[in-house]
Amino acid sequence: MGRIQTAVVFIALATAGTSRAFDPPVEDHTASPMVSADARDRIFYPSDTERIKPLATKLAGNLLLDQKEIWTSPFRMNRKTAKWWLLGAAITTTLIATDKHTINTFENAPTQVRWGNNVSRFGAAYTVIPVAAGFYTVGAIVDDAKARETGVLATEALLDSLIVQSVLKPIAGRDRPNVAHQHQKWFDGGASFPSGHSIEAWALASVVAHEYSHRKWVPFVAYGLATVTGMARFTAQQHYASDIVAGAGMGWFIGRFVYQSHEDHARHIHHLTPRIAPIFQPSARTYGMAVTLR
Repeated sequence: MGRIQTAVVFIALATAGTSRAFDPPVEDHTASPMVSADARDRIFYPSDTERIKPLATKLAGNLLLDQKEIWTSPFRMNRKTAKWWLLGAAITTTLIATDKHTINTFENAPTQVRWGNNVSRFGAAYTVIPVAAGFYTVGAIVDDAKARETGVLATEALLDSLIVQSVLKPIAGRDRPNVAHQHQKWFDGGASFPSGHSIEAWALASVVAHEYSHRKWVPFVAYGLATVTGMARFTAQQHYASDIVAGAGMGWFIGRFVYQSHEDHARHIHHLTPRIAPIFQPSARTYGMAVTLR
C-alpha cells in the first residue's frame, strides 16, 4: 500500500508598499507573510460601496485618518516634497503682497459682480456634493464600480476640504475684498482665506481627473470648470487672488491624497481566500494536498 505523506501547506502573500500624496513614511509589506496591519486597511471600503451602512462607517474612519495625515503632513516634509511646499509658499506670499493691486484690475461693476456670483455657484458645497452623490447614484443604477468609487472618494475629499477650510478661515480671519474699508485685514473675523469655493471645486476636480485619467478630455473639463469657479469668485470681489490660488492648491492635493491613498491600499491584502490543489507523485508513491491562501 502506498505511503501517504501529511498535507503540505504553502502560503503565498503578495503585497505592495504604500505611498501617499503627502508622502508619509513608506511601509514595506513584501517582507512579512501576513495581512497588512495598516490602520486604513482595517477600514478599507471600496469593495463594499453598494451598502450604505458599512460604507458610511468606513467613510467616517477614513476621514479621521485623512485629517490626521493632512494636518501632520508639514512634519513629514522631506527632500522630495520640500520643493513643492516652498514653491506653494512663495507663490502665495507673492500674491498676498500684490493682492491690493490685482483686485483692482476689474471694475467693481454690478453686472460683473452678479455674473461672478452666479457662475461661482458651481463651486459651492450645495453643488459639488450633489455632483459627487450623482456619480455614486449613477454607478449604483448601472452597476458601474468606478462611478461608485468616484462618488465615494469625491465625497471623502469634499468633506476633508470642508473641515480644512472651517479650521483655517477663522484662524486667518482675513476680510473679503468687498468689505467697506478694503484694507486686507487679517485676524479680523473675516472668511476670505482660503477660498472655500476654490478648495471644494479643485478637490472634486482632482478626484474625477485622477479616476478618469484614461479619458484625456476628463481632466481638461474637470480642471477647467474648477478654474472658472475660482476666476468667478475673483471677479465677484469675493476673494483675493491669493485666496483662490491657495484654495486650489489645497483642494488639488487633498483630492490627489484621497485618490492615491485608496489606490495604494487597494493593492494590499485584505482577505485570505484558500485554494486547494491535489499533489500526486506516483514515482515516489507520494500523495498530498497544497493549500494556497490568496
